Amino acid sequence: MDSMKSTPSTQTMKTQSTGLHGQIAGKTRLCTVGKSGSGLTYLGYDIVELAEHCEFEEVAYLLLNGELPNASQLNAFQEKLMALRELPESLCRILETLPADSHPMGVMRTGVSALGDLEPELNFSQQKEVAYRLLAVLPAICVYWYRFSHDGVRVPTQTSEPTIGGHFLAMLNDEGISDLHRKVMHSSLILYAEHEFNASTFTARVCASTLSDMHSCVSAAIGALKGPLHGGANEAAMDMIEQWNSPDEAEAGILSMLERKEKIMGFGHAVYRESDPRNAVIKKWSQSLAEEVGDTVLYPISERCEAVMWREKKLFCNADFFHASAYHFMGIPTKLFTPIFVMSRITGWAAHVFEQRADNRIIRPSADYIGPEARSLVPLTQRTH
Repeated sequence: MDSMKSTPSTQTMKTQSTGLHGQIAGKTRLCTVGKSGSGLTYLGYDIVELAEHCEFEEVAYLLLNGELPNASQLNAFQEKLMALRELPESLCRILETLPADSHPMGVMRTGVSALGDLEPELNFSQQKEVAYRLLAVLPAICVYWYRFSHDGVRVPTQTSEPTIGGHFLAMLNDEGISDLHRKVMHSSLILYAEHEFNASTFTARVCASTLSDMHSCVSAAIGALKGPLHGGANEAAMDMIEQWNSPDEAEAGILSMLERKEKIMGFGHAVYRESDPRNAVIKKWSQSLAEEVGDTVLYPISERCEAVMWREKKLFCNADFFHASAYHFMGIPTKLFTPIFVMSRITGWAAHVFEQRADNRIIRPSADYIGPEARSLVPLTQRTH
């Protein structure tokens, strides 16, 4: 397939900037990003409206089935996901071999890859069931490893919580979940569920274009999300803001970082130009959580960082920045912030795999060659360098 002639669009790509920025690499009906500088929709629904009025499972159903569910469909979907939560015993044993200092994203990648061997997708007619299974087990893959490696506990991989977010928190904390925490998790998972041709999603589509299996596509996507320039910004934001003790100290720290030309995570976006619509949603939840726990330091520090970055660089908070404080207020360990992203984005990744498979052509762009000009081979005995 690599020998196919370049299409006109491929020829055009050769003249474009590196990183494929601004180039149209395919079609999707799933998501719009940055229309008129801001805005985000899933299959036509505004993200703010979805996050305010829907449970995450409604949006997962939307992405995987093309329409929002009615009440009976949602109930059946949630019951199905609950029934699919248990991890195979052999997968639990694999997770137990991974040390506590493993990168949690590596753990997620390993868990998905192992499940692909234990429960392979034998043909594409199974793709939706495989997607449902992955959606159901990802919280357990993450938390089972974390609790075993950090606490020495083999936590049950089934809870009575009917929602993905509630299930994750219940496994993590061994206690009941408040309505506020449940609502925040719904909103957070909805905000992260889909984002068009971002790096991890495009990776999944490239893998899918080779007609690989769903587990390989998702494992590849997790590998892309593991990189600090894609996932992990909320963790980096948390590491930054928790070092300061007051808004004034935070402002001085931000200004010092800017003077040293250090990258400050959680600000700006490759597509959005005016604002990230997800930020306003999670910022409100972070404020509510701060009030719940009586925080008078971390949330004001976060607000000051936002103000300083806009004043100095006209850079806005993206979805990750206030997620840091929101997750922290719910007692979630910082190293598990990005795995939550995976628990959500599996819906977008799988939906894109469905879409790629439905109208497939292998994704194989060309590259501008910048190496040496043609040269003659010098025999080994005559090479002097």
